[in-house]
Formats: sequence, C-alpha cells, structure tokens
Amino acid sequence: MIEMRSAVLDWLLYRRGLRRWRRVARKAPDLSFRLLRQERARARNLRHSLNELISVADNRLALPVIGSKAFPKPHGTDWAWRPSLWTYPLATPGRSTVQSKSQLGDEVTLFHDCQHSELTLRQVRNQREADLAPFGLRMDVFSFDGSFLSLVLDLPEGAVQNLQRRHLIRLDTIIELEKPLEIFARLNIKHGPNTDQMVRELPLHEDAVFVEFDLAYSGINEKRVERAWLDLIFENPEMSQVTIRDLTLCRHPRAEM
Repeated sequence: MIEMRSAVLDWLLYRRGLRRWRRVARKAPDLSFRLLRQERARARNLRHSLNELISVADNRLALPVIGSKAFPKPHGTDWAWRPSLWTYPLATPGRSTVQSKSQLGDEVTLFHDCQHSELTLRQVRNQREADLAPFGLRMDVFSFDGSFLSLVLDLPEGAVQNLQRRHLIRLDTIIELEKPLEIFARLNIKHGPNTDQMVRELPLHEDAVFVEFDLAYSGINEKRVERAWLDLIFENPEMSQVTIRDLTLCRHPRAEM
C-alpha cells in the first residue's frame, strides 16, 4: 500500500512539473530578462540531470538482457544450450597467469602445457547491437612456450539424454580475433569405456561461424552414452587476443531422406 501511494505521488509530481515547464515555455517570449535568466538556469540544471538519465538508460537498455538464452535454432531442435559464462555474471570474472586446469565459472576449463603462463581469461559484457549473448569470454595470450592450448566446455546432462546416431550437434559462435588464427572444435562423447571424438575447423573467414557434428559418422553405443564435452583448440596462439562473444550448442535429428 505504501509503495502504491508513493508511485501515485511520484506520478502527480511528475505531471505537475511537466505542466509548469510547458507553461514557462509558452510565457518565455514575454518574461522579463531577470525571470528569463532564472528559468534558463533552472532548465539547464534539469536538462543536465535528464541527459545523464537518458544516456545511462539508453546504454543499459541497448545491452543484451542478463540471463538471455535466446538464439536461433534449427527446425526440430530437441536440446539447446548457452553456457552460463555467456549468460550470467560470474562471481570471479577474470584470472591472470592462468595455470592449466584452471576454471572460469563451473563449465569452462583451460588446459595448456606452458612452463610459464602468460595467459589471462576474463568475462566481458557484450555491448554491440548484433550480440544476443549478455556476456563474452576474452583470452589474452602473450608469450607462449607450450605446444597446446584448449578451452574445455563440459556439456550438461541434457546433451546426452536419449542421444542417438541420427542426431546432429551444432556449434554456433561469434569470435573476434586480433590476428588470424586457426581454431578447431572437438566433440568428445564417452560411452562405456570408450570415447568417440569428432574434429571440425571453425570457418572463421565466414559471416556465420558454425560447425555440425554428424553422429552417424561416430561409433557411439547409444545405450551406453555417459557424458560429453567440447574442446576449443587454438593453434599458434602466441601474442593474440581472442574474444568469444557468443557460444551456443543445439541438437536436432538429421533430415530423413
């Protein structure tokens, strides 16, 4: 009840103030110089506050909404996922001198074999009009004395529930590169004592960066599938910055012939 009264009072004060400034604007041609200077000073102070409010509001409302899981999906999709790193703010948004097997959030783990780590990982807020994901992941690599660098993403249980060889698993991503780089995606599916792996190179030169893993070409035992994870493998990453603006995965059945 108190909140309702406060809202009504705010609305009445707003309407009263709006009527006053409309009245002053109409009378401005006939005001004395003294009153005109006084009203001009008040209007300028008000305009400063209004412009500040509008600027902040425009900036915030233009950003992708935190928690958004919306993205285009192929027809027939029966599972879709945007990892939480690209969806919600992390309690620890960044790490420097990142050691191998370090995690950022609950789902992303960095692996490398550097003797001296000069790598940083941090979550960044997406602000571009084209971005659907609220957040992105930025990786800076300076000196690199290792032979491999990969980000490992653990897929949730829903990805493997009722997984069949008739399925396609699609990876869509938006990646910004400071310099040309080769990035490979490797899908790993553990079934019983075995793990099937499928590797695709990301087509970073194309407008739409996506790859599909056709499980018809895998050797998975549908009755024994336990878990799945995705590796993003970076070739020759020294002195580079990679920003993954979005990353989504979905699963859909292959079209019947």
